[in-house]
Amino acid sequence: MDLQTSFEKFVKQEKLFSRDNRLLLAVSGGLDSVVLSDLCIRSGYDVVLAHCNFQLRGEESERDEQFVRALASKYNKPILVKRFDTAAYAEKNKLSIQVAARELRYYWFYSLLESSGDNNHPAAQYILTAHHKDDNIETLLMNFFKGTGIAGLRAILPKQQKLIRPLLFAGRAELLQYAQTNNLQWVEDSSNASDKYTRNAIRHKLIPLVQELYPQAIENLGDNLQRFREIEMLYQQSINMHTKKLIEIKGSEAHIPVLKLAKVEPLHSILYEIIKTYGFTSAQVAEVVALLDSETGKYVQSSTHRVIRNRNWLIIAPLAAEEAKHILIESSDESVPFAEGNISLKRLPAAGYSLNNGARIAALDAKHVQFPLILRPWKKGDYFYPLGMTKKKKVARFLIDLKLSATAKEKVWVVEMNKKIIWIAGHRIDDRFRIGNATTEILELRLD
Repeated sequence: MDLQTSFEKFVKQEKLFSRDNRLLLAVSGGLDSVVLSDLCIRSGYDVVLAHCNFQLRGEESERDEQFVRALASKYNKPILVKRFDTAAYAEKNKLSIQVAARELRYYWFYSLLESSGDNNHPAAQYILTAHHKDDNIETLLMNFFKGTGIAGLRAILPKQQKLIRPLLFAGRAELLQYAQTNNLQWVEDSSNASDKYTRNAIRHKLIPLVQELYPQAIENLGDNLQRFREIEMLYQQSINMHTKKLIEIKGSEAHIPVLKLAKVEPLHSILYEIIKTYGFTSAQVAEVVALLDSETGKYVQSSTHRVIRNRNWLIIAPLAAEEAKHILIESSDESVPFAEGNISLKRLPAAGYSLNNGARIAALDAKHVQFPLILRPWKKGDYFYPLGMTKKKKVARFLIDLKLSATAKEKVWVVEMNKKIIWIAGHRIDDRFRIGNATTEILELRLD
């Protein structure tokens, strides 16, 4: 089967796009993108060529731009060209040149999809890049060595929403043969010969070495890409089944029952798939697993969230206090904002302390308080020992006795320590934490 036929078959098989769509072709001027352009145009698709001039290779960058402009003229197709100060962008955002170029490229491509469509900025439905099977094998190996898991092993997908790679079925040798057969011209990027980039080092050094040991390695890896892709689909189906049974979403938080999670197998894989969405790394999985056997108040933190052990639950809560419903109070905190206000903390000597009878101030015997504390909305089943009473009382009954409206009850939060409620914020402390004659230090909590 020739490349043209295989291309059209792959597009149809993967349901990549139709002849009714306008396609934005990312064209560098190299072999791969030139072949992609020719295949799309010969197949009768409506295309627009888009070229990025990253201004990184001096005259060579200018040569590439002029070549792509000539290519668009040859095919009588519209072309868009964008020039970037890539080096300045990389320095400003503290990125590598490769990452900076990738960001600039895709930001621009996606902005073109959002344009309304006119002679200068033709709108398109999809972005097409010329990644091929060899690129995909290199990506697979890079992901494997980086430890990106099952999703990394299936490497590049043919279609990810608006981004399409319609050449993944073909190797570079097939593209080269097609170009030579059809007398296509292209330009060579001199940076492709440099081994300072990880992908080039894998391409020029690692793969040839592996092929010496296993001559069929590349063909086998290419075949495995489809297998890994299907394995990842089965894996995700299983993960979705487990997470649906485990996670209860409550506002901006995810609640997971400890006993149920502890029985799950394989625990580490399922837990990783749950917490990675919240910024946690694979290296933190063991720490989160340890929370299953820890006491209330222990937690593990990512850049955006905490996993908190709270009684029989693991609670994944955002760090932003305004969004969280379970907020940790540390001994070093002086002020803790939350949805209903702010709680300030002070440690004061008991000697000479003037007790304030206001309900918005809690004076607690500091020696009985162990951090971290948890600030959360009250819930059904909560109880405490109201100040002055030796018997416990349900928080729900306490709030009824206060004659609070339903709306006011919804705004009540409690401060909890190791499964004990020490203060119904703004209303009453727990009698077990009151100050007495033996108190030497006071922890004062103030609701503002």
